[in-house]
Amino acid sequence: MTEHRTRSQIPIKPLYDPDDLKGFDFDKKLGIPGSYPYTRGIRPVGFWTWIQRELSGEGDAKKSNKQLKYLLEQGQMGVDVIADAPSNSLIDPDHPLAANAVGTQGVSVCCLNDFRELWKDLPLDSITVSSSMMSTITACALYLVARENGFSAENLRGSVIQAPFYSEPCGYSTHFPFDLRVRLTSDCIEFCTKEMPKFHSFVEDTYFFCEAGLNAVEEMALGFIEIRYLVKDLLKRGLDIDSFAPRIAILVNCGMDFFEEIAKIRATRRIFAKMMKEEFGAKDRRSWAPVITSHTSGMSMTAQQPFNNIVRGTTQALSLVLGGVQAVEISAFDEAFRTPSPESHLVGLRTQQIIGLETNVTKVIDPLAGSYYVESLTDEIEKKILAKVDEIEAMGDPAALSEGGWFKRFFEDAMIRYSRMVEEGEITKVGLNCLQIPPEEDRLLKDITEQKIEPYTEHIEKIKDFKRKRDIQKLRSVLQKLLETTKNRKENLASVIMEALQADATIGEMAGTMRLAYGHPYDPLGMMTSVI
Repeated sequence: MTEHRTRSQIPIKPLYDPDDLKGFDFDKKLGIPGSYPYTRGIRPVGFWTWIQRELSGEGDAKKSNKQLKYLLEQGQMGVDVIADAPSNSLIDPDHPLAANAVGTQGVSVCCLNDFRELWKDLPLDSITVSSSMMSTITACALYLVARENGFSAENLRGSVIQAPFYSEPCGYSTHFPFDLRVRLTSDCIEFCTKEMPKFHSFVEDTYFFCEAGLNAVEEMALGFIEIRYLVKDLLKRGLDIDSFAPRIAILVNCGMDFFEEIAKIRATRRIFAKMMKEEFGAKDRRSWAPVITSHTSGMSMTAQQPFNNIVRGTTQALSLVLGGVQAVEISAFDEAFRTPSPESHLVGLRTQQIIGLETNVTKVIDPLAGSYYVESLTDEIEKKILAKVDEIEAMGDPAALSEGGWFKRFFEDAMIRYSRMVEEGEITKVGLNCLQIPPEEDRLLKDITEQKIEPYTEHIEKIKDFKRKRDIQKLRSVLQKLLETTKNRKENLASVIMEALQADATIGEMAGTMRLAYGHPYDPLGMMTSVI
């Protein structure tokens, strides 16, 4: 008989029965929803829903603002924006190597004016404002824009992601040294804890590095290693655990292994609760209960038969809802080709709305609780995540592992392994390695998916003109202050970053100045020079 396994290589039996839960302590491991250890969810029994949104961003801020308004008109509950490759790499649109990528994989954001245009006329006091952009600069910009428009920073809700360990080896390279990346992360969390207390400034993003091919166990193990390290760093600064832990969120990936993803989410809540309560001594019950949000797997989407991606997104979203997450984004059916088209944005949003309004799944919290299979799988995933954490931490200080390139090799091995599993059919992908159809017949939705996005060259010219018209003496003064403040390794950079934004400094200029303060080249690509 063929042995079946989950993506994390946990054996799957053909039948589960009471013997699989022998010795299972229901009171200790489950309890009721809204109670420690939060296996069953962070909210008590009753009707519930989740923040429904779609990831957006294309062209310049003005164009992306129209996208956000359109989705809000269609019932989206919050906004989430991703920046383009140059912005996420902290280089400006006028950088010579940015020309062919400006606005093509997300929105091009460069300065405070861009952020103003991005969030223009949005009800910042009644929606969540999230982003996959440089966390400290984005949080500071949101604070400034909100105050300019009469919104109280204390009431701002939303999030920025933090990934200082893994952004460099498995994301957009900023060429920041490890300690600067960690410092900016902790600066952001400390600033928001004091000034934006409802804002989730500590979002552990396991999504993006899981897209390298990691399985569920590896994904969450790396996530908890980073969470533990950052919590310790924040405690060293003198912050009380209960001042920031209630606003920790985890952005998880969601692949096609339906029950494993549900079990992963339930196990993640349990591990987090125990870590905060037992290891870090948090007293506030909110500190034990993590907000879990998710973006369905872009890697699972195929260029072949893109209509199949609608089914994949629906299946993944349903597993997230059954797992009890607080926010969902569905990867668009044209994910393999481009940033989401208006049509794919709407399909993703309507998918969530149909699940929420037509299926009755929201009427029961954790409906799979007590399932022989789900409880057994949750237990097994919890054990394997903790074992993987111990295994990696036993190799040495995670910071040293990161600086030494260990995580980079880990991701590279995962990508090779995943590709091999797909090529050999160990991972089945309909339309890609089975049930193919001839290319000439594979035309459904291709008229939408194959629409090409051209680089937003007009934004390049706009930024060049913007830079020429600035008060250069004021700019030099504030960048010099940023340089000196960054050299002083103990000062929080948030206030001087806000000064720089208000003086019309660009993200590239601020990033380059901070690199200089740490003894690194202003422009690691050697094509731009500092104004100071």
